[in-house]
Amino acid sequence: MRRIHTDGSCRGNPGPGGWAWACGFDEFASGAAEHTTNQRMEVMAVIEALREHPDGAIEIVSDSSYVVKCFNDKWHVGWLRRGWKNSQGQAVANRDLWEQLFELVLPGTRTIAFTWVKGHSGDPMNDFVDALATVAADVQRGEHS
Repeated sequence: MRRIHTDGSCRGNPGPGGWAWACGFDEFASGAAEHTTNQRMEVMAVIEALREHPDGAIEIVSDSSYVVKCFNDKWHVGWLRRGWKNSQGQAVANRDLWEQLFELVLPGTRTIAFTWVKGHSGDPMNDFVDALATVAADVQRGEHS
């Protein structure tokens, strides 16, 4: 099973943001959005990682409970059953990105597991993707040369 770490960053929330994924220290990517939220960047990081790795079993390792609980706690089942409403009856935030991610995860044609890791806790790969996402966000603000 290929392990991919993902992370999102945002300066201002909403504000300039960045996402990143890494499969070890030698295979990684990052990107940015001009005006976004941290949660959107967390989801985008997973989308981009899965698009880049369309085959085989994948373990997504993320410090985002938002992403991990969506699948491990089956939030997505309730969202879809309730017509994209959350448990409080409100519209699910970031539906456009969730729909893209569900297309990659839910067909069940391959194994995709989600593992939560505590952010900023010294996990080398989590620190690496955090740094990549932060740089991507800072580039949007014109702070990185």
